[in-house]
Order: sequence, then structure tokens, then C-alpha cells
Amino acid sequence: MNFTKKIGALNLFILALCALIIVVAEYMFLTGDELHAIFIGLWVPTILGLVIFIKQIINGGK
Repeated sequence: MNFTKKIGALNLFILALCALIIVVAEYMFLTGDELHAIFIGLWVPTILGLVIFIKQIINGGK
């Protein structure tokens, strides 16, 4: 419970979503759909980058 309070529920949700996307991409890659798996796998750094950018905007670049 302390971990959830420390990083925040929304951040925990985003991390869980990214982990799920990685698992789906790995499954697709291993079942033979390599190009779609790579495309889906690239969503994770994009989502994390957008979250970092939004947090920088909110915090005033601190």
C-alpha cells in the first residue's frame, strides 16, 4: 500500500499498462507476427516519453 501511495495510482496504472503491452508484443512476436509485434512494442517508449513530457510541463520544467 505504501508503494502505491509513493508513486501514485495513475503512475502505477501506466506502468502496468506498459508491462501488458510488452507481454502482448512478446506473444505476437513468438507466434510469428513479427512486424505487428515490433509496432506494438514501440508504444511503450512512446507512452512513457509522453508521460515524462506532460509531467515536465506540469512541474514547470523543474
